Amino acid sequence: MPAEGTGSDPRRRTTPARWRVLGHPDGMLIYQVHCIVENHGWTETVAEDRHKIVLGRSGAYRRRLNGRVGLSDATSVLVTRPGDEMSVAHPFGCGDSYTCLEIDPAVLAERKDAERWLDQRGWAGTSDATLDLAHRLLVAEFRRGLDGFEMAERLQRFLARLLHHSTLSSDDADAEVERAVRRRPATLAAHRRLADRAREVLANSGFTMSLDEVAREVGSSPHHLSRVFQRMTGSSLTAYRNRLRVREVLNTLAEPDGRPLGALATEYGFADQAHLTRVVREQVGHPPARLRRLLTAGGDASGTA
Repeated sequence: MPAEGTGSDPRRRTTPARWRVLGHPDGMLIYQVHCIVENHGWTETVAEDRHKIVLGRSGAYRRRLNGRVGLSDATSVLVTRPGDEMSVAHPFGCGDSYTCLEIDPAVLAERKDAERWLDQRGWAGTSDATLDLAHRLLVAEFRRGLDGFEMAERLQRFLARLLHHSTLSSDDADAEVERAVRRRPATLAAHRRLADRAREVLANSGFTMSLDEVAREVGSSPHHLSRVFQRMTGSSLTAYRNRLRVREVLNTLAEPDGRPLGALATEYGFADQAHLTRVVREQVGHPPARLRRLLTAGGDASGTA
């Protein structure tokens, strides 16, 4: 794969995108992708040939993994295994971006937690604020420049952090919900569709819609939507909306133009700059000004994950 470029992944037919390889230590490859949508329909289904971790950064798109359709957005984490079949669709247009980490099975086989990676099926879930910041700091470090040794060590440490966060180290995240409604599969499917539809609306609304407007858009009452969303995602609608907003703020803070925080507060629907600062600090533990230093290419690398 070339270090940078525009077009489909040269190894397989995928959505056209801008690609940037961040590092390629032995048996691992980490790169960033910003999709360029020319066709809103499903891509050709391809079989994965190695373990892959996809960490959302912005936007929202649909995925079909082994025949099951789901939604990926800025909070999503997807872990696939060799042999998994995947296709994607971008019905909402451009703006979808993510970081991808590909790992040869031989690299995972050498880890003490190898059975967790090799002997279980993949995982689709979400990142919390701590894991998302660790992901972004990892990208910032790679963009500043690391030698191959340090690249490999940082990626191995990130894998351990991801394993601890995900249900690859425990029971399936859907197990409790599945048990609760396993005698009502149609209800479970309907609730999943409703939660995914709400996520689509929130990810593409520009953070300007009220709860009532989101509920009307998905054809539900606010109370029913809030209850179902909490059950299916483990998060309230407000908390989820804040997670999306903060991720967009982090994307912007990593840009070199240095837009004023007051302008960012207005752009992303916060009451004012103080509200923006408070929510960002609550989510990731640092104020926006410090995050700007950490996430830009010329920033202070101290305190990174």
